[in-house]
Amino acid sequence: MKLNINQTMRGCLLPLLLLLFTGALAAQSQVSGTIKDAESSDPLIGASVFVTGTTTGTVTDFDGNYTLNVPAGAESLSVSYTGYSTQEIAINGQTVLNIDLSAGELLDEVVVIGYGSVKKSDLTGAVVALTEEDFNSGVITSPEELIQGRAAGVQITQTSGEPGAGVNFRIRGTSSVRANNNPLFVIDGVPLASEDVSASANVGDFGQATARNPLNFLNPNDIASIDILKDASATAIYGSRGANGVVLITTKKGDSGGGRLDYNVSVGVANISKRFDLLNADEYLGAIRDLNGQDAADDLNMGANTDWQDEIFRTGITQTHSLGFGAGDDNGNYRFSASYMDQEGIVKDSGLKRTTGRFNGSRRFINDRLTIGTQITISDIRDDNVPITRNAGAGGDLLGAVLKSNPTNPVFNPDGTPFQPLDNTEPSPTAILAYYEGFTQTLRGLANISAELEIVDGLKFKTVYGLDRSNSSRTDAISPLLNSQGVAGSGRLSNSDVTVENTLWENYFTYDRDFGAISFNGLVGYSYQEFSRSGRFNTLGDFQTDDLSTIINNQASAEIVSQGNSFNNINELQSYYTRLSLDINDKFLVTATVRADGSTRFGSENRYGYFPSFAAKWRLLEEDFVPDFFSTLGLRVGYGVTGNQEFGNNLFRRANRYSDVNIDANGNINDSRFEIVGARNPALKWESTSQLNAGIDFGFNNNRVSGSIDYYKKNTNDLLILSVFAQPADVPFIFRNLDANVINEGVELALDLVAVDKENFGWDINFNVGYNNNVVRDLDGTYDTGEINGQGLTGAFAQRIAEGQPLYSFYLREFVGFSEDGNRQLYANGDVQGFVGASPLPNLTGGLTNRFTFGNLDLSIFFAGQFGQYVYSNTANAYFTQGALNNGRNVTRDVVGNGEGTLNSPDVSTRFLEKADFVRLQNASLGYTVPVGSGVLNSLRFTLTGQNLFVLTGYSGQDPEVSVGKSLNGVPSAGIDSNTYPRARTIILGLNASF
Repeated sequence: MKLNINQTMRGCLLPLLLLLFTGALAAQSQVSGTIKDAESSDPLIGASVFVTGTTTGTVTDFDGNYTLNVPAGAESLSVSYTGYSTQEIAINGQTVLNIDLSAGELLDEVVVIGYGSVKKSDLTGAVVALTEEDFNSGVITSPEELIQGRAAGVQITQTSGEPGAGVNFRIRGTSSVRANNNPLFVIDGVPLASEDVSASANVGDFGQATARNPLNFLNPNDIASIDILKDASATAIYGSRGANGVVLITTKKGDSGGGRLDYNVSVGVANISKRFDLLNADEYLGAIRDLNGQDAADDLNMGANTDWQDEIFRTGITQTHSLGFGAGDDNGNYRFSASYMDQEGIVKDSGLKRTTGRFNGSRRFINDRLTIGTQITISDIRDDNVPITRNAGAGGDLLGAVLKSNPTNPVFNPDGTPFQPLDNTEPSPTAILAYYEGFTQTLRGLANISAELEIVDGLKFKTVYGLDRSNSSRTDAISPLLNSQGVAGSGRLSNSDVTVENTLWENYFTYDRDFGAISFNGLVGYSYQEFSRSGRFNTLGDFQTDDLSTIINNQASAEIVSQGNSFNNINELQSYYTRLSLDINDKFLVTATVRADGSTRFGSENRYGYFPSFAAKWRLLEEDFVPDFFSTLGLRVGYGVTGNQEFGNNLFRRANRYSDVNIDANGNINDSRFEIVGARNPALKWESTSQLNAGIDFGFNNNRVSGSIDYYKKNTNDLLILSVFAQPADVPFIFRNLDANVINEGVELALDLVAVDKENFGWDINFNVGYNNNVVRDLDGTYDTGEINGQGLTGAFAQRIAEGQPLYSFYLREFVGFSEDGNRQLYANGDVQGFVGASPLPNLTGGLTNRFTFGNLDLSIFFAGQFGQYVYSNTANAYFTQGALNNGRNVTRDVVGNGEGTLNSPDVSTRFLEKADFVRLQNASLGYTVPVGSGVLNSLRFTLTGQNLFVLTGYSGQDPEVSVGKSLNGVPSAGIDSNTYPRARTIILGLNASF
């Protein structure tokens, strides 16, 4: 039985509301009054009035008036308003309290850094601090989506529009030739492993399916802030894992005062944002007739007029529910939360269901000298998969079948079964959906417990134990009824299981003390992490049944064989680190860090790496020569070295072996073979990145205009790369260091502007832009990547890493047209591939947010853009050619009459390369905050949000922002569009209530 969440929540909340309301009516008195500006006597709209120490409160109306029911025994009211000093007013039995607020000092935002936090004005490194007010709204499945486009120099790209799909997160460009350029994620002080935690699979001849986003287990409503550490002076405290930046995620804690219950609910409607312009039945038959005559058209005409995109795309409905309860006092706090998300994908049968529970709490003991805290998150995720893959061959996957299927084919046979062509290389899209079932189940828990003891004033010791464990299982089943290569009459079942367990033990001392005009902060610590990853994979075929449920649940129905492998990897990381910070005369700040990391990934010759950094800041605002119109002015400079250890597992600590076995239906082992995965290289070194950063923080007119400008230069060397041996050989590959440099150099600007701050109208502008130039230097040799798949494209590639070029530069033939008969492509420099001056990496990224307030109404409009990048359409290369049409496959309208002949070989060339600049209306949200009085309901807010409303681009594909993994020989790629699950346009209605 499917749980009706809406009815369940209503059934639970109604009695709760009645109970709370009844209790709130007892023993109360009423206080009212007006809140005004002390200087101008203007009423303050939306000022907060709370009973001190509780969450009982209200806000003022358009005239600055408020009315509040206060419980018996209440002694005072706390009154606050943005930009004004908070006042605490004694009640003393009064029923009317008129209050004047005075403008307060500028608030100094607290920013989370590694192993602590500092005031924003004390930052010496390049850090972007984002809170709930800055987050994107809408259907959010992972934390990265909350901040997409919000930070200068940070590029966040979803690999596809599939619910739960992975995300590529780049801070200040791409630095490594290895697959993982994502930053280190740290959740409440626990660094996560960089590897996927969900199972992936090879879905038969459809291709390789990728793992899901490892951060999907977090409920976005549990996140209080996200801090992005960008330069080496900020990230070097994380040493060998900080080369690609660090993202610190801090979750919510219980508020001080009485208990507070928050409930958030949203319903979203999603549709495909752009369809392929395919031929309809009449156009298709006409094109076939023009190519091969009426008889050929008649042979292909099955009498229907089917839009295959209509048959697999749908309107996806998403519902989310999040409930949180927290409280706190002077001795500690706690917060419980639970959430449920059900997201339907816009491709039929795809979707994501997530249930998450979380507890966060801390308590002080021994006269507040000992603080014990714990945080626990448990998440259960079910991904409903469809066979959309990254490297489908000539037969294609589900989307490939949609693009190429004959539009005159009917959807169903007269008996109601899916119609299927006789040719098993042309499977029907609806038959694929009917005869395939796939799902991934992932259970993940993240927990830590900490104890912090203040030994003497200023000297603290903290110990943290963390555990991150996940179990993921993926199943892909195909019925023998599907007429497709490799499965017709046989069927197929693939099972993949992955278990990941990472443990952390962290111990560190901090010391804070003032020595006259010098403030000192010191940190010294030790960390140990163990990363364990194990799993297995098997495939079964020749089933005695065509029932998918039986195939999935009864493997004995497989008649012949099971092929499988298993693995078990353990890596360890031991670290020592220290940080010293000095504040001299509130004018000069100096920070120095060093971390030593030892990893079992490396051999004895280079097991330890050392990562230092130094940064300084000059608070120019404290100098007499600085004009008075500055409200903030500081100059920062820093330099440091960070590392990267992301390469093959456990090649040096003990033998790393995979098993490859054949098992018959009775479980008997027919053959067993164990092989070492890669050759050992004891001389292998850390991949290291040195970075110079210089920045200016500024603010004018009481920070109505504020921002920062940063210049950086990153140099990554000793690049880790997988080198494949020519076969036959004793081992397939070896990891080694390249004597080369990847340089990223750029400038970033972040700007905040309070454009209008009137009584009934406000307008804030947030703008960020980042320029980055990427180039490879001193590389001996070349490395090909960017695999291109499709009929006649075996072994084809589109990118090459080489000296003097950006990473993953396109390496193509320069297409200039067709020969007179159309059967031969003409190239500017002959039939050879070469660099064409195009890169998949954008050199300019930016975001623009406008926020408006009209009384209780608010509107936020957010644009994001990327410029300078190119996209290669593997989709067009594989499917949209005259040769494909000549073979009876459907194509897009621009193929008809384009001058290409039916015998032309569509080689990899600039014909399929396009500029991919874009500006996207990423998010627009309209909100209304309902004025509420005192009592049970503290706040009530409605929102209407649109995501991905439109894109301005010259790219002809479905979306210019693509990130499909098309690696070759272990070398990653970028900017290749290949059967990508399309992005959706989504409209969401939300409600947020607090009690």
